[in-house]
Amino acid sequence: MATPTALDTLAAEFAAHRSHLIGVAYRLTGTRADAEDAVQESWLRLAGLDDAGRAAIRDLRGWLTTVTGRICLDRLKSAAAQREKYVGNWLPEPVVTPFGRPVSEDPLEAAVRDDGLRMAALVVLDKLTPEQRVAFVLHDAFSVPFAEIADALGVSVEAARQHASRGRKALADADPAPRVPLEDQAKILEKFVAALHQGDIRAMTALLAPDVVLIGDSDGKGRTARQLILGPDKIARFFIGLTRKYAPGMLERGEPVLVNGDLGMYLAPMPGRDGFLALDEHVQSVSIRDGKIVAIYDVVNPDKLTRITRPGA
Repeated sequence: MATPTALDTLAAEFAAHRSHLIGVAYRLTGTRADAEDAVQESWLRLAGLDDAGRAAIRDLRGWLTTVTGRICLDRLKSAAAQREKYVGNWLPEPVVTPFGRPVSEDPLEAAVRDDGLRMAALVVLDKLTPEQRVAFVLHDAFSVPFAEIADALGVSVEAARQHASRGRKALADADPAPRVPLEDQAKILEKFVAALHQGDIRAMTALLAPDVVLIGDSDGKGRTARQLILGPDKIARFFIGLTRKYAPGMLERGEPVLVNGDLGMYLAPMPGRDGFLALDEHVQSVSIRDGKIVAIYDVVNPDKLTRITRPGA
């Protein structure tokens, strides 16, 4: 039997932290691909150290968290430039898991049970600058010291504190709705879908908060709202209009799923017929506060749905 090498031992130690790092990277980037790539790169940087470099690491988890943050900072800066060409609104890549079934061993599917990874929180984080996001997340969510954050950002410790403070203030000002128990989410969604099925605008608007917003994400590759839709009446009428454009039975095709740990709906694609539009694949979720829906997220961009776990899969 072969004796484990130093690299084998290091790989085993890294594996013990991989789930944690996936959660860090996804919270920072909002995409599964970038998160997985960042974690892989953090391993390569660790494996590339010489014996003295490895010996100098006192806290491997902390070291890897900081390195992953530095890698994600570079990806966030690159994404900011790419997003200028994005068509319409941008939402985080949803992590979709089956509803009513045990959570898989996938590290990201386990990570999204954390309240900080719900869609509403990630949408707010996406409004921060890359530096603010990295500083705030590393310090407030993972307790990384500001000295290490400053090193990752290439700034002074005071500047790192300011970045985190501004990120914290932005999150507090936005005040994303906290996670609501799944049974409460289910009751509200069932009422909303029933009202939509009946074409009852009054019942629909009663379930929508005065400042409710609908955000669609397609990058021009599917049908959803290109611009933000604000207000209960406009959103209710938008959904009523959709039921007239698609073949009867569209609503019945929706299957409950968990989207970043909250209840959502999966709509499988459906070909057009009899003058009705073809239905794109959708992943929809909502944010709820005080018994009313405050945000509806509709991800249609197929690039963001390639890695989801579909119902029945």
